This record gives sequence, C-alpha cells and structure tokens, in this order.
Amino acid sequence: QVQLVESGGGLVQAGVSRQLSCGAAGRTFNLCLMAWFRQAPGKEREFVAAISTGGDRTNYADSVKGRFTISRDNAVNTVYLQMNSLKPEDTAVYYCAARYGALLSVHSQEYPYWGQGTQVTVSS
Repeated sequence: QVQLVESGGGLVQAGVSRQLSCGAAGRTFNLCLMAWFRQAPGKEREFVAAISTGGDRTNYADSVKGRFTISRDNAVNTVYLQMNSLKPEDTAVYYCAARYGALLSVHSQEYPYWGQGTQVTVSS
C-alpha cells in the first residue's frame, strides 16, 4: 500500500514557475513508478509525466514537454513536478499516482495509488 500526498499548488500568473511535490508513505516507494496526471474542469484526467523507479527514465505529454520536469528523491520518498513557463491551459487539479512495474504508462487506469490532488490555477 502506498499513500500519496501532493502539495505546492496555488494561484500563479502565466509565465512563472511552480514546483509540485508528492510525498509517499510506505516502505516500497523506491519500487514504485511514479507519475503526474491532471484534470481540468469538464475534461478527462490526462497524463502529464512519469518517472522510473531509479529516475533514469522519464516520459512526458507533448503539451508539457520542454516546460515540465519530473524528478524523484528516493531518500525522502518524494516525487516532484517542476513546471516552468506556465500557461492558463495548465490550470487543473494535479494528481500524483504510483504503480509497481517498469512501464511508464500514460493510462490512469494502470495506476492503483493516487493522491488527493492539488489545484494549480494559472491566470493570464
């Protein structure tokens, strides 16, 4: 079992940077592939980024590639999402997710563990 708690959301202006954090409780964080998803009002949850257990492999949605960076620190059971050059269309609730395995899946149904989400609102 993995418990996830996101933090770092808030109201920001377009063009600025923001870092989200996701802390994990449990003794198997270093065995979990971690990902970020987001859900905007009236839209389906969408994949943002994923990172392998050791942090050596990452995968990004085209919409955030070059602007967002996912990273992890297994020593403190935390995964991060550095978001640069934020746009109004990045406004969403951002969720941290975890799964066991090696595939950097973009499908939310393949992640059994989820945080409660943190709201990011980007004003123009």
